[in-house]
Amino acid sequence: MNYAIETSGLSKFYGDVHAVDAVDLRVGVGEIYGFLGLNGAGKTTTIRVLLGMIAPSAGSACLLEQAVGPDGRGPWARVGHLVESPSAYPDLTTRENLEISRRLHGMADAGAVSRVIEQLSLSPYADRKAGTLSMGNLQRLGLARALLHRPELLILDEPANGLDPAGVVEIRELLAGLAREGVTILMSSHILTEVDRLATRIGIIHQGRLIEELDADTMEELRAQRLMVQARDLSAAQTALTAAGYSAELDRARESLVIKDARAIAAPDEVARLLVEAGTAPTRLGVEQENLEEHFLRLTGVLK
Repeated sequence: MNYAIETSGLSKFYGDVHAVDAVDLRVGVGEIYGFLGLNGAGKTTTIRVLLGMIAPSAGSACLLEQAVGPDGRGPWARVGHLVESPSAYPDLTTRENLEISRRLHGMADAGAVSRVIEQLSLSPYADRKAGTLSMGNLQRLGLARALLHRPELLILDEPANGLDPAGVVEIRELLAGLAREGVTILMSSHILTEVDRLATRIGIIHQGRLIEELDADTMEELRAQRLMVQARDLSAAQTALTAAGYSAELDRARESLVIKDARAIAAPDEVARLLVEAGTAPTRLGVEQENLEEHFLRLTGVLK
């Protein structure tokens, strides 16, 4: 498989602080990879190492099959990025800021600026000084700069930051469209519902380490409904349910039985009746549907 991003043992240490600790990351060409973590988990540090903004303490990174190294080595003409807060020359207009970027990229296409202004819905602000833009429109300008040269790989740190709800949807649709055209996207975001809707794969980083990756099938399974059963004697309850043909799995962390059978979800009262008749009445019984946010918070220890 061809990888747009590949790291091996990628680490960044600041004294005794392991900001990024032996991260092995693989992002396939054309994927939208959601990169999630709590504040201070190592997301932005990883992104800055990927982009050659800071040097790793150990390990290696390749973007588009080219090693990222010292002296600015990397496939930067094929990569677009937005890291942390977008920056711009405040006394220059939106159009002038993008024109400078076009020239720095060595682009001969003079129409690229107008194209990306329209693509990011910046036409009403094209001749307004960047210093007067709202946070949302400044974010759009940062995204416009990242897209200006039609990159093959986009690395975006909080791409929806500062956008209103309509803007969030607009950027979601824009990124989905780019992915359909073959652009690879790695994005970090605190808006987990957006990541859940957009990403084809998700990686969760916690205390510098990549602790879990979720593919599309796993994310779909997360969204699936399940019947959660608690009883004083879980072993007896599990035996009774299994004998009745239900597939009851023990979730030790939540001290519950998990039943994914459609008939149990459709008729939980039948499960309750069965357990009562078996002499192991449920103390709690309910249909649940865990979303990405709940899974993330539970995995990182925020939600017990």
